[in-house]
Amino acid sequence: MSPHPAEPVRGRRGLAEFIELPYVLHGNDRHFVPPLRGDCRRLLDRRRNPFFRYGEAELFTVRRGGRVTGRIAAVHNPRHNEVHRARDGFFGQFACADDPAAARELLDAAARWLRGRGLETMLGPVNFTTNDECGVLVEGFDAPPSVMMPYNPAYYPALLESCGMVKAKDLWAWDGTGWAPHERLLRIAQRAERRHRLTVRPLDPARYDADLDRVKSVFDQAWEGNWGFTPMTDAEFAAAKQRLRKVMDPRLVQLAELAGEPVAVALVLPDFNQALAAAGGRLSRFGLPIGQVRLSLAARRIDRVRGMLFGVVPRLRRHGVEAALLARTYEAITSGGYHGGMELGWTLEDNQAINRYLSLLGGTRTKAYRIYRREL
Repeated sequence: MSPHPAEPVRGRRGLAEFIELPYVLHGNDRHFVPPLRGDCRRLLDRRRNPFFRYGEAELFTVRRGGRVTGRIAAVHNPRHNEVHRARDGFFGQFACADDPAAARELLDAAARWLRGRGLETMLGPVNFTTNDECGVLVEGFDAPPSVMMPYNPAYYPALLESCGMVKAKDLWAWDGTGWAPHERLLRIAQRAERRHRLTVRPLDPARYDADLDRVKSVFDQAWEGNWGFTPMTDAEFAAAKQRLRKVMDPRLVQLAELAGEPVAVALVLPDFNQALAAAGGRLSRFGLPIGQVRLSLAARRIDRVRGMLFGVVPRLRRHGVEAALLARTYEAITSGGYHGGMELGWTLEDNQAINRYLSLLGGTRTKAYRIYRREL
């Protein structure tokens, strides 16, 4: 029996089925970390997600035997196309049983929707911008994902490729467990701080919003021109601040400043996924905050981190600023009691400078996430 044609999601019941599908498909996978359903609803809410102030998306599901077996979002991001002078469309929110016919229905439905808006290429998965979770895990299925990274079973790459999707770009994650700054790096760091009168300090909780604005200033400069990068709008960054506040340890965010101007940033997060699994995707059950209590108790045992962002403004690269930032970040991680391991990334597969730097520091590439492409 063939799957039914993919149909747009309509109504509260349709949205609930869309949100619930990954829990149904992957709930027994020991590496699946169930996201909070409330966070999923906020991401899809056109009134609450700032993406929808300039972009649009259509959600689709496909059924087999009366049950939802796959889902997808077709995404039109005009800001991406303005920045990159492209006519790209995206797909995201992809979840599907190991069912090539159902996957084909989903991808064809997304392609038709994007083609109807005059777009020429479909890239994904991207949920909904490259500043959100993106990519399909294609290497590294032996461990759960770090905070704010996606996860999928090993059959997903073959499923997408059976539908005509081809590789566009791989994103790499690295294991930095056991790394420590060597003496030469420390000497370079000290020399840079003296020569440039550079100061490196942690984020100030009393100036949370202002300091994160300084992070964004460096982020926009350091990532400008990178494949797929589009700066966040003010509204998007305001929403990101709220998300980060829930999982951030301010000691792990290091800002390098020159004469009071932010010139480099290292944003390291406690691996909140270590605790998130305890909530089972819900903060409350039967009107009681059972998930919240479990989450709070599990959060006390977080001992891993994810190095999410590391950037230096272009004019100060290779002036020792990287070394100073790394040294201070290492101090913050160890003094904070995070001894359980560290994931770094993601990085673009063809960013030779940062990938070589991570290799020289002793990092080992452990995971790869793939962005796929299909001509429309």
